[in-house]
Amino acid sequence: MLAQLIPKNGGPPITLHQPITVVGRSAKLCDLVIDHASVSKQHCMLVKTDGLLYLRDLGSTNGTRVNGQRVIRGALLPGDQLTLSAVSFKVHLGPDLPSPTKGTANGVTEKIPVLDDEGLNETFRASSSQSDEHSKSDVRLLRDSELLFPD
Repeated sequence: MLAQLIPKNGGPPITLHQPITVVGRSAKLCDLVIDHASVSKQHCMLVKTDGLLYLRDLGSTNGTRVNGQRVIRGALLPGDQLTLSAVSFKVHLGPDLPSPTKGTANGVTEKIPVLDDEGLNETFRASSSQSDEHSKSDVRLLRDSELLFPD
């Protein structure tokens, strides 16, 4: 999931890469540093999970607001205005950007072979014949016709 904070006063969007991001003024304590005197050293925490962005105020002095309402915790929706003291952001949530690194090394999706009934039977026989003497399983390969109920 792509989660970004877009500064209301202009500037480049801030992409939240980590599942948990601590936001505040202190570079030693926070993942996302906002250099503004009204922002607390550890102001709030943002958590990306299940396609949502959750917010938790960490006891900040000047508070955290969502759409003008002071909050302690809650879920952020796309288009919400997040204000940390006097610094405001617009929340953007969306799908991850496509990455050429997914799939195989050259960026091509891995091809999975499709077996017909005969190929499937041969594969099943080869794997089951090796373990027949050790297995007491009654598992066997069913054909499509065996799955259909009589009328």
